[in-house]
Amino acid sequence: MARVAGINLPPQKRIDIALGYIYGIGRSNAKVILAKTGIDPKIKSKDLTETQIATLNTYIENNLKVEGDLRRDTQQNIKRLAEINSYRGYRHRRNLPVHGQRTRTNARIRRGARKTVGSAKAATKPAATKES
Repeated sequence: MARVAGINLPPQKRIDIALGYIYGIGRSNAKVILAKTGIDPKIKSKDLTETQIATLNTYIENNLKVEGDLRRDTQQNIKRLAEINSYRGYRHRRNLPVHGQRTRTNARIRRGARKTVGSAKAATKPAATKES
């Protein structure tokens, strides 16, 4: 099993697809990495040799920011925006869309499930019985 940048790559997938399992590497970035390292994109990740794995590891380590470092930087950027009270930081704090999307409708991912307010029919009182 190929282990690149601390991630076990799925053995049955082609290497250009399998590199996408690393946080910070997408399809286009994977193609660039494979072109620079001279590895055939059609090869399965289980068929990689130790030298190919080593070249992938060194290239990614030296040229890209992936996994933990990238996640940490992203969180620090969000924290910085919130600390300086920018509009984007405010939207992150309130868990609202950050990039100008509408919120009157949609925005369900950020805002969560709908909460119905005031449209439910009021419960009726039981009829009073006459006792004589």
